[in-house]
Amino acid sequence: MKLGAFELWPVSDGTFALDGGQIFGVVPKPLWEKKFPADERNRVRMGLTCLLVRAGNRNILIETGIGDKFDAKRADLYGISHSTTLPVELKKLGLNSEDIHIVINTHLHFDHCGWNARREGTRLVPTFARARYFVQRGEWEHALHPNDRDRAGYLAEFFCAAEAQTELLEGDQEIVPGVRLEVVPGHTRDLQCVRIESEGKQAYFISDLVPTRAHLLYPWIMSLDLYPMETLANKKRLLPELALEGALVVFPHDPAVPWARLVEKDGKIEAVGAESNI
Repeated sequence: MKLGAFELWPVSDGTFALDGGQIFGVVPKPLWEKKFPADERNRVRMGLTCLLVRAGNRNILIETGIGDKFDAKRADLYGISHSTTLPVELKKLGLNSEDIHIVINTHLHFDHCGWNARREGTRLVPTFARARYFVQRGEWEHALHPNDRDRAGYLAEFFCAAEAQTELLEGDQEIVPGVRLEVVPGHTRDLQCVRIESEGKQAYFISDLVPTRAHLLYPWIMSLDLYPMETLANKKRLLPELALEGALVVFPHDPAVPWARLVEKDGKIEAVGAESNI
């Protein structure tokens, strides 16, 4: 897709599954299962959407999926299905790992940084050997010392191998012209979303602030969020703004709709289809 002078592609690392109560929080099951049917283990299927941005001569990768480092027990627990993988999808676009110049992690939960590192024999090495990685300093520090509530979400072996190539940010920052990282607390304290602007057009990688299109409804907030009231406040602030701007919004975990534009109708934010050029 063309976005001004930039080019954007959603790239998938397959799907995984999480408990419906984790994904939809206080929303009753009879409501959420109409949109996302649960399996026999009460899990809902989740996409693993990353975003490739070509900005001038730079290839920028936002998120790196869930990767291939889970053992069979955890792969079953999370229902990982690699009908495709991030490296395969990049190859379809004519790219290999050395062609990526920048990697952005919105946060460091295992389903967002899985391909930050890869196995090379018995070692873990950065997957994208020529890239600079960007994450918020507070997120990195928390990922190394998580609390009892979110410890299962962080696996240091998924991201630590790329530490020497990682730039730790402190707050909002434009990392290249037209690509700005914005701290949006809620899911984690230092979650960062990505605003992409070119020639008056905008896209927004909204990360786990709004993981699927169902979460456009303000009260639909994951029970995984550490600061749900901040999630709510940021949704009420950002979503009407993005709808007014006609921005293309990228959902990281919607298994059917990787991106859409937003409209506001009768006080509610809804997703509408995205065209090939905006």
